[in-house]
Amino acid sequence: MSFDQAIVESMTSDMTGRMLRLLSLLQTRREWSGAELAGRLQVTVRTVRRDIDRLRELGYPVDSARGHAGGYRLASGSDLPPLLLDDEEAVAIAVALRTAAGGLTGIEETALRALAKLEQVLPRRLRGQVTALQSAVAGITWESRGPRADPALFSPLAVACRDREVVTFDYTTRTGEAAPRRVEPQHLVASNALWYLLAHDTERDDWRIFRLDRITGLTLTGRRVPVRRLPGGDPAAFVAARLAAAPTRHRAVATVHAPADEVRALSPGLGTRLRPVDASSCLVDASDDSLPRIARMLATLPADYGLDADPAVLAHLRAAARRTLRACGD
Repeated sequence: MSFDQAIVESMTSDMTGRMLRLLSLLQTRREWSGAELAGRLQVTVRTVRRDIDRLRELGYPVDSARGHAGGYRLASGSDLPPLLLDDEEAVAIAVALRTAAGGLTGIEETALRALAKLEQVLPRRLRGQVTALQSAVAGITWESRGPRADPALFSPLAVACRDREVVTFDYTTRTGEAAPRRVEPQHLVASNALWYLLAHDTERDDWRIFRLDRITGLTLTGRRVPVRRLPGGDPAAFVAARLAAAPTRHRAVATVHAPADEVRALSPGLGTRLRPVDASSCLVDASDDSLPRIARMLATLPADYGLDADPAVLAHLRAAARRTLRACGD
């Protein structure tokens, strides 16, 4: 090989590696300025522009903003171009797809197709890691007839939360009334089998939570807003407190004759429903829209309790108690 050929191959290799690093950077953040990319790649802004043009020729939809900063971002295209994943990301995605294929209703078949494509190109060393991790983790999928969120909502809402992009949608309340909403998404929060969107409602100027199974007609507006500070700073705690304070169809409050710490330890999952009264008793608010759920919650209490409840709740509990006694032969 001549000296000139060696120089050309070295330059080609450097350019290929640089473009791969550039693509990896574009995939990790919503938008980069030309100067930021040049600094990360240790090249000039002009070289960044040339590499961006090469990526476009390869089919990657890279948008650019005019101006001195010259911002760049990967946009949505008509086809999905190849993605760059490091070892840890590839393993995480493979395990997540295997889990989704067996657990999340609505996307099992899609997850299996994606998993087949990914595992086909996984290096042998990573296949072993995926298999080992999956075989060491077990999950139980319970049959559920409850409401299901549309899996197609998760990805755009997650992106909107990340980019602080305003969205609009139609929302059906617990009373069956539907109304349009315009919100600034903050977080997606899971609670048992339900998913919630925590967002700031721009028209009501207040933080609200929305069940994903009640959202339809989601639209990304393209308008991005500054980060808004959430009171308390903890999305999960905020949603739990709002859910506990939300109006319910049936009231049921138990005064448990045991310390709050003991009840919390023996009945996990009560969260904000449990409130200490004194050193030897606490209150558990089991109010809910579902009578069976109230009965199940009360059944987990580890001590005797008094109950302040609506007549419908008491009637349901009495009927359930009679069935239990008959089953026991009493």
